[in-house]
Amino acid sequence: MVNCPNCNHANPDEAVTCEACFTPLPTLQSCPRCGAPVLSDANFCGQCGHNLLQAPPSIAPAAIGQPAIDPGLAGATTGALLPPPPSSIAMAAQLWSSADFAEPALAGPEVAMEPVIPEPLLPVEPIAALVEEPPTELVSPMAEPISEPIVQPSGPANPPSSTPSSASPVTQLQRAIARLVHVHSGAVMILPEQLPLIHLGKPNDRVPPDIDLSGFPNAEVVSRIHADIRLEGDAYYLEDTGSANGTYVNGLALASGNRHRLRPGDRIALGKHDLVSFWFQLGNS
Repeated sequence: MVNCPNCNHANPDEAVTCEACFTPLPTLQSCPRCGAPVLSDANFCGQCGHNLLQAPPSIAPAAIGQPAIDPGLAGATTGALLPPPPSSIAMAAQLWSSADFAEPALAGPEVAMEPVIPEPLLPVEPIAALVEEPPTELVSPMAEPISEPIVQPSGPANPPSSTPSSASPVTQLQRAIARLVHVHSGAVMILPEQLPLIHLGKPNDRVPPDIDLSGFPNAEVVSRIHADIRLEGDAYYLEDTGSANGTYVNGLALASGNRHRLRPGDRIALGKHDLVSFWFQLGNS
């Protein structure tokens, strides 16, 4: 299964787009060490832990027969700057230590600086407004005792009900009924709830259809084993089973091996040119 990077929905390995949010799914690649399938944007192999971002080792020039370069001729060959001769370095050190670069001496006699003694700060009296006062204890009015007595209503503890218990309505949760409505004639076909997999097609000896489409106009474009509708929980999924003329949802072709989650209002075309089309609907009646 391939998890969608947008909604984290689990899709089949052959899926190209997410069947829940239609986001393009990442492709798979083989691990160079163990050959296990991994995602193309993965950093490590989940089977052997190989680092997929590690670059292949580079080949040294000597390994492919290139001649080695003499270190002594590297500067002349590449045009690099040679270090200056020792004589110029000694000359620069001599000029730096000469009297021309020495700091000038201060003229005049030295003047002694008297230390400055700061004046003492005057004491500051505390401000009365800044003195914290002890917090006043707050008494909640709900803590006071209730003086009035509690009056209990008179009468039987369990009054008789005006309606019998058998007549009281019971709320029950009902599953929404899925149906296919023929676009051109308005014929309605209820999808059976007890079948987790519903076959669409025409009578044949291999996989008999649960919904026979041979009686509709232009049924020659429908294959005998055309498509399946799979029920998983409360969701219905449509998948093409290798039909000759293809299956289309809202004008887009459904790739073989991929499936589409049906939503109310989706238009399903079995075959080309929209000759045999149905509306998918959900309702309680």
